[in-house]
Amino acid sequence: MKERKVKFDIENGSSFFADEIGVIHNPLRIILDFRSITPRVDVRNQEYQPLVLRHNVVLMDPFIAKQLLDMLSQNIKNYEKQFGKIEEPKAIKKMQKKTTKKKEPEAESPTYFG
Repeated sequence: MKERKVKFDIENGSSFFADEIGVIHNPLRIILDFRSITPRVDVRNQEYQPLVLRHNVVLMDPFIAKQLLDMLSQNIKNYEKQFGKIEEPKAIKKMQKKTTKKKEPEAESPTYFG
């Protein structure tokens, strides 16, 4: 058998830090939408606060998505075994407390019966 050579061209994408992720699906694909939201400071601009929103979208077969879920689950278990339980950061908890408004007691509705 004749030996065949193979040449690989590897394209490395840039690193991307995701602040948020959205997951949706259709009958054929699982779609992961990784988002990064970065505020820009421009002291010259008094009209609006510029934000940069970047997306990296990954589409995959449901079977591959299930393999990803299994790999993530196993890696998180290994991470927590080595470094301890992953918990929500205190800063997020604090922010949620501030933004959660206390429910005001509802005023009694007048009754028109009897």
